Amino acid sequence: MNISKDLVAASAAPLVLAILADGDSYGYAIIKRVGELSGGHLHWTDGMLYPVLHRLERLGYVEARWAKSESGRRRRYYRITRAGQAHLKTQRRQWQVVDATLREIWMESSLVPAGWRPLSQRGVEATC
Repeated sequence: MNISKDLVAASAAPLVLAILADGDSYGYAIIKRVGELSGGHLHWTDGMLYPVLHRLERLGYVEARWAKSESGRRRRYYRITRAGQAHLKTQRRQWQVVDATLREIWMESSLVPAGWRPLSQRGVEATC
């Protein structure tokens, strides 16, 4: 499945912040984690990830430091800041609203698989 560039771009920052919320990481590991989390549907490259990381760093949402990896190789590790955690919380609420809205409209238009229930029926609140 090909995911549109617009959707990938819109989801990049919250994905990176969510990954870093689990702990410090470096570029290749972030790319690998995105692939794992998406079931192989998202194929990020260095050229896509690093501009996102640099933008998040400029905004104060992540901090970077150089350190040696277990293999002795120098890597640039990124960590989420408090401002980044707050931004991620806001982004999460916004994405939940978008997700719930799409699910509702797809449910109404019968474009959703049998047995699916909207978030509102699963006890998940998606408000901003």
